[in-house]
Amino acid sequence: MSNIIIIAVLVLVAILAIRGSRQHFKGEGSCCGGGGGTIGDHKALEGTKKGTKLVRIEGMHCENCQNRVQCGINRIDGAAAKVNLRRKEAVVDYDREIADGRIRQAVEDEGYQVVSIQDVPV
Repeated sequence: MSNIIIIAVLVLVAILAIRGSRQHFKGEGSCCGGGGGTIGDHKALEGTKKGTKLVRIEGMHCENCQNRVQCGINRIDGAAAKVNLRRKEAVVDYDREIADGRIRQAVEDEGYQVVSIQDVPV
């Protein structure tokens, strides 16, 4: 009888783990220490927008990941980012020249990988 109870508990734990993993990799559940909070407000540029960069990012799984990347890029003077979790990209507007390496470093400092950075034609 005790074996049946142990097996039932293990099956229940496995089902919950699989369900949580599925949500995690679809970007629906919270992970990485987050709690499914909302994304912060979009940062406004101080000066006139000079251009836009599209940054492709790997490693984001949830809203907390999205928020960390957005805040990391927004800490750069002259940059304002909007991060899209589903598309795994950030659209970065800037009001002064910002080296791609600086954006890459801001993302990598948060623990994510930059796949590419492209200038968006106006």
